[in-house]
Amino acid sequence: MRGARLLVAAALVALSVPALAQDVAITNARLVIGDGSAPIEHGTVVVRGGRVVAAGAGVAVPATVRTVDAAGRWVTPGIVAGFSRVGLVEVDAVDGSNDAGSAASIYGAAIDIAPALNPLGAPVGVNRLSGVTRALVYPGAAASLFNGRGALVDLGSDANMVTHGGLFQYVELGESGAGRAGGSRQAAILHFRSLLMEAQDFGRNPSAYDGRSRDALLTRVDAQALLRVLDGRDRLFIKVERASDILSVIALLREFPGIKPTLIGVSEGWTVARELAASHIPVIASALNDLPDSFEMLAATQSNIGRMRAAGVPAAIGLVDDNETHKLGYARQYAGNLVGLARIPGASGLTWDQAFASITSGPAIAAGVDSEVGSLLPGRVGDVIIWDGDPLEISSAPAEIYIDGVFQLLRSRQSELRDRYSNPVEGNLPNAYDHDF
Repeated sequence: MRGARLLVAAALVALSVPALAQDVAITNARLVIGDGSAPIEHGTVVVRGGRVVAAGAGVAVPATVRTVDAAGRWVTPGIVAGFSRVGLVEVDAVDGSNDAGSAASIYGAAIDIAPALNPLGAPVGVNRLSGVTRALVYPGAAASLFNGRGALVDLGSDANMVTHGGLFQYVELGESGAGRAGGSRQAAILHFRSLLMEAQDFGRNPSAYDGRSRDALLTRVDAQALLRVLDGRDRLFIKVERASDILSVIALLREFPGIKPTLIGVSEGWTVARELAASHIPVIASALNDLPDSFEMLAATQSNIGRMRAAGVPAAIGLVDDNETHKLGYARQYAGNLVGLARIPGASGLTWDQAFASITSGPAIAAGVDSEVGSLLPGRVGDVIIWDGDPLEISSAPAEIYIDGVFQLLRSRQSELRDRYSNPVEGNLPNAYDHDF
């Protein structure tokens, strides 16, 4: 107990000290911009005031900037987790540490996850050490069809995780939506359309809407939240897997031209890739679904993302319902697997450059924040990682991590516990039950 308290106390002290962005130039790098372009040998990236100011070959380093020699190692932007609940969940099975869902609340669309995010949660440090520097964090199920408002967060060791709160609204259709809307897909689509239309009514005459009548489908605050979706201030992330559901959503969205949509999951997206490409809707997909775990994923294949990309669909990787709290580093492994898949006759994968972009700038594009995160283009945040090997090889790990230009210690609660108890000596460590609590 005492050891655990000391670790938590140390973390609190670390968070209470303001982190200062450093001016740093990383030179002699195998530099990956993260936008899908090829690595640049002997490249340099310069970060000043927490932002990238230059990256490429032949970049001049200002005399006042500290220089780090990468010695030919890979240097990349940080990984952007395309689907996550990091910061909302500590232990999935412990209700008191799990703020992912709000199924018992009277609210839905208005629920904003930002106040519940916990930068001290152990998963934050663990995922940071796997190379993840930003994450799109989603709310779990609510009483309404709409789950609520998600956020873009950073995984730096400071007290504020939120980069953009209320960035997007999240809704689940398909099997999940059908279950919450009366038991059928047609009921879910009707309910989805009716909620958006009621939000439109609210927008036309807010003073006449109280959201408390028996006929009201939305509370007033939920109507306000959906109004932000209808006019494009918040993106709309829609989880849908089956091909027919994807087509239904594409058709329905034509009735609401102000919405900026992104599709999540899309396990059968490759079968309707032409229609997806024509819609210009970005997707965040599970990379390696190849066995259906439900009837809405019967056409699942590992070639899904590769085939969608070949058809012109802007597809990125996300760990959709796949260890999305604790194991965000799996995204690197999945991207690497898609590189290997490209070498298999008859399969469709990605080039190395495409695969790395699918876990950096890809999710950022899907969320509409690529002008700020996801690459090392000038003006983007200074999330930079020096790797000890190819970042898409699972044996590789970060050698140095910068988030917003701030150097991050390569430590987490797990690494501290590992080091403390890897070679325990009697008398040097507190007893498990010393009654001092």
